[in-house]
Amino acid sequence: APGVARKIGLARLALAWESLWPRLAPPLASPADVDRPHRTAGPVRALGLDLGSQRIGVALSDSDATLALPYDVVVRTGDRDRDHRRIADIVAETGAEVVVVGLPLSLDGGEGPMARRYRAEARRIGATLGVPVETYDERLTTVTAERALRESGLSGRARRRVVDQVAASVMLQSWLDRRAARGEEPPE
Repeated sequence: APGVARKIGLARLALAWESLWPRLAPPLASPADVDRPHRTAGPVRALGLDLGSQRIGVALSDSDATLALPYDVVVRTGDRDRDHRRIADIVAETGAEVVVVGLPLSLDGGEGPMARRYRAEARRIGATLGVPVETYDERLTTVTAERALRESGLSGRARRRVVDQVAASVMLQSWLDRRAARGEEPPE
């Protein structure tokens, strides 16, 4: 059954991700110019998006807001509204309370044409959702994800199927770590 195969594949990916994360973890990045900061106390379930021209990588945090895991890939249809409705469906099915959209800043931290385009799309996504949307620096997340997947022994075809969601996980984990480091969660 395709659903069972997908769940088994996601379980394997989650296990591989847990072992890879300590080697992948980027240094805590500074946030990109956050459009609507989500500053509630306590754990928050977050959805991370790695926007691309053909695919959107999706990652999801655990309910304690400590670990980001690859979740899905939304294949672009050519209809942005339809793609954004699919993201809204994912937000509803996962119970996400905030969406974090990766912003591909330049290496010097500047905002080039791609970052401006994705910031505008993040705003359009925000208009579709009933939850806050933030942007966050995603420099080199795809490179980091690709390298880790290659080191894990995945074939080129298998890497292409998951690299977007793993890149979204790298970005979302950085956002979660930064949030925790700033004390935006109450002590236990």
